[in-house]
Amino acid sequence: MMKILFRAINLVGLLLLFFQLSGCEQKASDYGNEVLLRVGDRVVTVLDFKEAFEISKTAYAHNTWQQAEELREAQIRLLNQLIIEMVILERAQELEISVSDDELQKAVSEIKSDYPEGEFEQTLIESAVSYDSWRDQLKTRLTMEKVIDAELKNRITISAEDIAQHYKKNYQDPEIEPDSAQSSQDINEAIVMQLRREKAEQAYNAWVEDLKAKYVIEINSEQWDEITSPQIIEANETDAGNPKSE
Repeated sequence: MMKILFRAINLVGLLLLFFQLSGCEQKASDYGNEVLLRVGDRVVTVLDFKEAFEISKTAYAHNTWQQAEELREAQIRLLNQLIIEMVILERAQELEISVSDDELQKAVSEIKSDYPEGEFEQTLIESAVSYDSWRDQLKTRLTMEKVIDAELKNRITISAEDIAQHYKKNYQDPEIEPDSAQSSQDINEAIVMQLRREKAEQAYNAWVEDLKAKYVIEINSEQWDEITSPQIIEANETDAGNPKSE
């Protein structure tokens, strides 16, 4: 259940992790760029963020970027996503949670088995992602899933009272016509699944906020203001990524 929750919450996907991890435990000078975000020894540079944002934009409809405010909101969502990923990885380090080579290879095999022969490799080529980079990204995602499983599995409990209240609220409303084909067992299973999803999301959100309070999160406000300034956003929209000549 925690794995499903994590995959639903991970809005940007595996490609995003590459940029976030590329700065881990290295100096910003290695990239010739300013640090935008730091959590412990992990850093995201301005260049990392801009490249990750270009990737994240592919998940949105083209007309999403018609308004500068909408673009800025998407940038804020990406920044928050990066912060969440970084604090979870800090927690993994603290708990000494990692993914073994055997676990990673098993996950790789399962993913590749869903593709026809040769199509998986072609997909990576079309995405301009090397196999080694993709494998590292997968290992990071698996590590984060392990942390979420370890931290939240004991926080989700569903009592008989929870089920009764949910049933009363959703199945005993006189305005709702019951489905005669739906058995009591089906209803109970549906209620448990719904409650588990709701409680998992609540537990996850509370846990993430605790982690964000636990670790020092440093944001370079000067660089962030520059990235999200209306002038720069408007220029990007007008020039479609081509800088104006000075």
